[in-house]
Amino acid sequence: MSPAVLSLAALVVVVGFSLTARINIGVLAVALAWPIGMFAAGWKAEALMAVFPSSLFLTLVGVTLLFGVVHRNGTLGALAVRSARLCGGRTVLLPAVFFGSACLIAALGPGAIASTALLAPLAMGIGHRAGVPAFLTALMVSNGGNAGNLSPFSSVGLIVQAQMQRIGLANHDWQVFAANFAAHAGVALAAFLLFGGLGLARTARAEPEAPPPALTRRQWLSLGVLAAWVIGVVGFRLHPGLSAFAAAALLIVAGALEDTPAFATIPWSVIVTVCGVSVLIGVLEKTGGMDLFTTLLAALATPATANGAIAFVTGAISTYSSTSGVVYPAFLPAVPGFVEKLGGGDALQVALSINVGAALVDVSPLSTIGALAIAARPEGEDERALFRRMLLWGLSMTVVGAVFCQFCIRFFVG
Repeated sequence: MSPAVLSLAALVVVVGFSLTARINIGVLAVALAWPIGMFAAGWKAEALMAVFPSSLFLTLVGVTLLFGVVHRNGTLGALAVRSARLCGGRTVLLPAVFFGSACLIAALGPGAIASTALLAPLAMGIGHRAGVPAFLTALMVSNGGNAGNLSPFSSVGLIVQAQMQRIGLANHDWQVFAANFAAHAGVALAAFLLFGGLGLARTARAEPEAPPPALTRRQWLSLGVLAAWVIGVVGFRLHPGLSAFAAAALLIVAGALEDTPAFATIPWSVIVTVCGVSVLIGVLEKTGGMDLFTTLLAALATPATANGAIAFVTGAISTYSSTSGVVYPAFLPAVPGFVEKLGGGDALQVALSINVGAALVDVSPLSTIGALAIAARPEGEDERALFRRMLLWGLSMTVVGAVFCQFCIRFFVG
């Protein structure tokens, strides 16, 4: 077989294993890319090493290290507790506070998984005492985290930006964020209306939570450095990864946290997954396998249905696979070829549809985010019932995402 066919077959194997097996897909991707590149395509080792996404690697390590410091020293937790007090005992506001808090924390850098892990236990406890249904709380926290997940500062947002830059769609960071935020805010509002949100307006005011302890010197320092980093990235176009290393170093030297627990927070498994799959995608592109891949994708749609079709396909795969580690690195590079093979369509709209379609399903308990929400359920809550409801909701998002992208995604392209 030709290197092109072999590389495409390797991608199919990687996606298949991501749906069914526990092996780190990045390790498998590199293991398959090596013989295809060096023996089938006749490359030298240096040529294969050159497709490793070194810039993305440094960016992910720097950003996750910075937010590891801010998370481990309690700064993000302190922000979460204070945001939960904003409703002042008005129960009907709690779901919105849960959504907004998760969105803010995810958008600042840690991403949806870290945001959900931090907030779900807190939100489930507060919501249970105030009479908010556990299913509604789980959807608000999960969708809130996902709503902020593609900000220009979050670890997953950086992955998407890197992939879009590779295909000539740079400088659309805020459009990426806006489309993803709007989709998740819309489904969160629907969940609020469908699952008891309006009834909370008739609920007696909940007792306000006890005042949290004052912020420590380390936490004030962390907030200051974090704010300076965000201003530098947004206002002065500093490289987010390299500047995050500087910010993290400053915090560690200043005693905000020791470096050992800070490095322990870096999600090495996720980074290996993303970078490993990117290596295989690099081989796929250079051997001609991407051309075959886009041909197959183009057979599933027409120019008129491209956005909805690609959102449905990526949503279906993302239900069982890693969104940031497999779907984004595999599908975003295929956008230009996909549009060319279709003979029409807008590349930016297609890319935004991939982002949204793959993300909306991540509240399913088959995903890490949904699983974290279920794990934080209050005592006495039926685990099987909550699992079943979140699974049905997550699976339904494949259709919702397709409809949203088909009819609404064009409004985010100026």
